Amino acid sequence: MIQNILITGASGFIGRQVLSALKNHKHNITLVLRPGSKNKIQDFNFITKIVETEDLFKESDEWWKKTCANIDLIIHLAWYAEPGMYLNSDKNIDCLLGTLNLAKGAVNAGIKRFVGIGTCLEYDLSGEILSVDTPLMPLTPYGANKTAVFLTLLQLFSQKKIEFAWCRLFYLYGENEDKRRLISYVRSSIESGDNVELSNGNQVRDYMDVKDAGIRIAKVSIGNTQGPINICSGIPITVRDLVERVADEYGRRDLLKFGARPNNPNEPQTIIGK
Repeated sequence: MIQNILITGASGFIGRQVLSALKNHKHNITLVLRPGSKNKIQDFNFITKIVETEDLFKESDEWWKKTCANIDLIIHLAWYAEPGMYLNSDKNIDCLLGTLNLAKGAVNAGIKRFVGIGTCLEYDLSGEILSVDTPLMPLTPYGANKTAVFLTLLQLFSQKKIEFAWCRLFYLYGENEDKRRLISYVRSSIESGDNVELSNGNQVRDYMDVKDAGIRIAKVSIGNTQGPINICSGIPITVRDLVERVADEYGRRDLLKFGARPNNPNEPQTIIGK
């Protein structure tokens, strides 16, 4: 069945992969984008409509009601995610409030399904192996605001008989990655012949290529699964091992300087999805 889909954040790191995964499906797709962000999207041939706004998190529920008219499914990917800043930023509150306006407008517009993006940082990380049954205990403003959105939308959409899925992301890397993120930093440093300054690299993490994550999110979105879903590999790997694999592509392990940076004492040793 052809659906009318509205997507926020389609020009972002994850959004571009979700959009790419949807392009071979016959749906009518509306994108909500900031002015000037269209140039980040390579293929517009399958896009039905583009709605531009300077800041979607400042739009009212009435604006969203009009924007979501005749929309069946919303895939809400947008959120503040500047590397090194987003975990503790007050902008997470803006994203929370803006998302609730979107949800309220979407309900009043009569949508049938809503898919949002969460994070593994919503969980109590002391358990190391994290399933959707792991208790929620966020320790950062980012995780706390994502958790607040999840809990609020879970109740709202349940009462309104609207399908709701929440995709919790773990650690992603890959195409169009910000230069400040780990793997992109490693690659750009090696390509410039610079030393790569790292912690000891013994942290165990759940890494996934962003393309695979985009495919998973797209599949969830156009399916009928509801509730929280972990978007993860389930495969443990140390940061050291992952970085060494990247360095081996260039034959430059000599540039890796483990221990040059201190470990974060507040960072869990192991975070693996299930």
